[in-house]
Amino acid sequence: MNILIVEDDPVIRQELKILLENSLYHAEALEQFDRVDASILERNPDLVLLDLNLPQESGFAICTKVRAKSDVPIIFLTSRTDSVDELNGILKGGDDYITKPFYPPVLLARIAVVLKRTKRGLEKQVSVLRYQDVELHLAKGCVNFEGKSVELTKNEIKILHCLFGRRGEIVSRADLIEYLWDNQVFIDDNSLSVNMTRLRNKLESIGIHDFIETKRGMGYRI
Repeated sequence: MNILIVEDDPVIRQELKILLENSLYHAEALEQFDRVDASILERNPDLVLLDLNLPQESGFAICTKVRAKSDVPIIFLTSRTDSVDELNGILKGGDDYITKPFYPPVLLARIAVVLKRTKRGLEKQVSVLRYQDVELHLAKGCVNFEGKSVELTKNEIKILHCLFGRRGEIVSRADLIEYLWDNQVFIDDNSLSVNMTRLRNKLESIGIHDFIETKRGMGYRI
C-alpha cells in the first residue's frame, strides 16, 4: 500500500515516513513542491497525506487539480484548526481532515478507515509476500510453507518484510535495526541477534531451513 506524503516541514515529513513504514505501508515523501498535482498523478499512490500550507500553492488548490483527474484518497494534515478550513477541505474533495499535532494511532486508524471506505487499493494491496515457496502473511501475522504455518511477533514480521522487500540484496544489521526501532532509543546490537535467532527457529519448526543467509560482517539476505 503506497502512501504519498506532501509536507514541507522536514521533521514532520520524516516522522510521518517512519510511522507509516513501521505500520508496513510503503511511504514516499515529496521534497520538491512545484507541480505537486502532477507528481501525485504520476505516482498514482493509494492515498495522499496533504499539507495545506505549502510553498508554491495551497493544498486546497492542489486537491482541486488532482480531483479533476483522479479519485485518489486525500487526507488533509494541517495545523489550521478553523472549522471553515475543514469544511472547505471536504468540499474541495478531501476524504478527511486531521489537525496537527496528530496522535499517531488516531492518524493510522483514520488512514485505514479512508482506505476501506474508498475501497482504494483493496485489490492492489499485497497482504501476502511469496519467495521460494515461503509465504509471509502480513495481515494474519504468520508464515506458511508446504501446508504448515507459524505465527510471528511484530518484530519478526518486520524483519521478514524488510528482507522480502530487498530479496537478493544484503541488508545490513544497521539498516534492520533502524527499520525495527527507528534509532529513537539506544538498542543493544544483541537485540537484533535475539530476534533473528527466534525467527529462524520458528521458520525451521515448519521446515524452512537456511532461508535467511548471514553474510558475516555485512548483514542478512534471502
